[in-house]
Amino acid sequence: MASVDDCRKALFDLATRLDANAETRGKLDLERTLACRVPDLGVAFHARLTGGRLVDIADGDDPAAKIALRADSDDLVALVTGKLDVTKALASRQVAIKANPFDLLKLRKLL
Repeated sequence: MASVDDCRKALFDLATRLDANAETRGKLDLERTLACRVPDLGVAFHARLTGGRLVDIADGDDPAAKIALRADSDDLVALVTGKLDVTKALASRQVAIKANPFDLLKLRKLL
């Protein structure tokens, strides 16, 4: 099982990767709050998606977040590092994303 620090680092690594991608792909028109819940560790993180970037990552849940990701710690780390395909993870229910359908389409561009 991945640790809380491993999950936190994975989110910061994702933010770094999205920063690099935002430069090459252009900015994505998506301004949303994000909650990342890790039930096997009993922790959550929250952040904001803005202009194709993940910013303001912090510990704690955001119950009002417009996008909510739920994944166990190992799955979260594997997803961010590219060892777990997001489509397969969603289909097998290893990962769950609650979001507006239009937001989901935009999120695909980020990954």
